[in-house]
Amino acid sequence: MSKRFWRRFLRVLGVIILLFGLLFAYLAWVSKIDAPAVKDLSALDLRRTEADTGLYTISNNWFRKSNSGLYEMYVEGAPFERGTINGKLSEELVKKQEDYFSEQINKMIPSKFYLHFLKYFIGWFNRDLPNHVTDEYKQEIYGVSQSASDGYKYIGTKYSRILNYHSAHDIGHALQNMMLVGCTSFGTWGNASADSTMIIGRNFDFWVGDNFAKNKIIEFVNPTEGYKFMSVTWGGFIGVVSGMNEKGVTVTINAAKSSIPSGSATPVSLVAREIVQYAKNIAEAIAIAKKRKMFVSESFLVGSAADNKAVIIEKTPDSLAIYDPDKNEILCTNHFQSSTFWNSEPNVEQRENSASVYRYKRLTQLLQQNGKNTVEKTIDILRDYKGLNNANIGLGNEKAVNQFIAHHAIVFEPQKLRVWVSTAPWQMGQFVCYDLTKVFALKGMKENREIYEADLNVAADPFIDTKDFKQFKQFRKDKQRIADGGNVVPDSIVAQNPNYYNSYVLAGDYLFKKKEYKKALSYYQKSLTMEIATISEKSSILEQIEKCKHQ
Repeated sequence: MSKRFWRRFLRVLGVIILLFGLLFAYLAWVSKIDAPAVKDLSALDLRRTEADTGLYTISNNWFRKSNSGLYEMYVEGAPFERGTINGKLSEELVKKQEDYFSEQINKMIPSKFYLHFLKYFIGWFNRDLPNHVTDEYKQEIYGVSQSASDGYKYIGTKYSRILNYHSAHDIGHALQNMMLVGCTSFGTWGNASADSTMIIGRNFDFWVGDNFAKNKIIEFVNPTEGYKFMSVTWGGFIGVVSGMNEKGVTVTINAAKSSIPSGSATPVSLVAREIVQYAKNIAEAIAIAKKRKMFVSESFLVGSAADNKAVIIEKTPDSLAIYDPDKNEILCTNHFQSSTFWNSEPNVEQRENSASVYRYKRLTQLLQQNGKNTVEKTIDILRDYKGLNNANIGLGNEKAVNQFIAHHAIVFEPQKLRVWVSTAPWQMGQFVCYDLTKVFALKGMKENREIYEADLNVAADPFIDTKDFKQFKQFRKDKQRIADGGNVVPDSIVAQNPNYYNSYVLAGDYLFKKKEYKKALSYYQKSLTMEIATISEKSSILEQIEKCKHQ
């Protein structure tokens, strides 16, 4: 080839490199997030002390690990102050949580190039995020971020990372519709509850690797403005996914089908946080939800002791509707129920293609079978792993109320200000009861002691001691081994969970990669006789069957 060709080629290559360089420079510039202005930085000088073995304190604030396995934390004060104290008290967990999150992202996206691109893309996508977060929460997040790890500077500053993590749920849900969340929630009151008081239960089926759910924190917050509240959270996270305040207002969130957005807005968890901190009834909760713009669709199940009822606030990036069943019970999975959104294209797609409607029907069936509801019956429902009519659909099926992926399960009694939180494994361990009136009456803590109501705790499900459960735990290990490229015995993975369609799919995929197409075909065909969770999964199985036949 001529020198002229090579000169032209190098010029074109140089232009391309320059354009890419300018693109990344632009993305880095627009993704830069400045820290909020804080007038009083004196909280940075505070130091935690070990007041008693295993009990860490800063003034009235305290942090400890319960013998239940749950961490407990109380924080008070102004936004930056309580955020800084939160971070200092739970510093090890803040760092671990980022480690776990990054570890799972690296498993999901092993390519360094794509990870690098993802960093800038999320930065660009979230370029306006600070404009949609209140100054109060920016200052609180900034305070927490002071205790974040120094090991992730290549991703961004401590503050920008912790702020962005608050929208991780929304980004994954909206951009890829990954549906890492398949939550179930419900409530009863009046003649639907045994003692007529309100009972609300929910499974938070948010899975970002098993490690992510290891270190749950039950946080009790006494802010300078708004109401005292509790929530189930994790290190570095000030948003609310399940919470109740001192006025008996509860908030839980359920993801709904979303269209792909063009940019960020207020993270769902911060809208829920604002409701639980500032609303004393349903009307005030609705008012808060109305004034915040979100970039994903979500259902907020809001219970209120003052109203003695619960409603679902259904919110999309463009509008809002209220679902009130006008009876003494309410159910929520992952599709909208109001007349406003029932026939919307995303909601129709969600109902037809996901496991949401099946799970809703199973939830309805369980409530009808159980008679008047109690806390214990609510927990039994949250633990249910069967299909319609008690069918054995395999352990871990997305169509079950209990999918064995829950970060936590929780039960509220708003009028009594009592809350029960699950302990490992998933929602099958003991449910620990807290009385908010008693917890917030504590004037600091000087000796390490349990604060739960031992006589109200609900025992672990005996299923965890069975052979079936032990086999299921081995099934999950083998499933991960396949994902990591390891070797398994296909018949063994099927035998560990024989009524679950995915067992046969896993065996089929494993054999397909080894080019044993005839054996793979038999497993795929067997999976079609099982209860498959979604239409898309069934389509994928049929595609694999065709590939096997062509081979």
